[in-house]
Amino acid sequence: MTDTTSITSMIRLRMGAHDAHYAGKLVDGAKMLQLFGDVATELLIRSDGDEGLFVAYDKVEFLAPVRAGDYIEAVGTITRMGKTSRAMTFEARKVIASAQVEGQPSACDVLAPPVVVCRASGTCVVPAECQRGPLSQAR
Repeated sequence: MTDTTSITSMIRLRMGAHDAHYAGKLVDGAKMLQLFGDVATELLIRSDGDEGLFVAYDKVEFLAPVRAGDYIEAVGTITRMGKTSRAMTFEARKVIASAQVEGQPSACDVLAPPVVVCRASGTCVVPAECQRGPLSQAR
């Protein structure tokens, strides 16, 4: 059987002005959960050949602000596989920050190390009849 718990996924994108929801160009925390949903979908496709369904978050921690202009890297890993359930962990990191420099609206700073802005864990389900990936082929 393939070790599907080593499957990871990562996406990186820039938060735009359209993502800013609050004063100070702050991005709504729900945007991080949207990114985690996209990461989870890729994880399920890689493990089972199907998009599956996100059932619940077990834990969500918002750790630092995200602003328009920031680059966010969202990473997820499958940590446990049941017959149809897939437990996952997620982390979103700010890798580039809008510098907020007076007179330089396009100034940005590369963050080394990146700043963790959100962590979460959750569970997804792929119905047995929809599984086409390594797990279903091992049966």
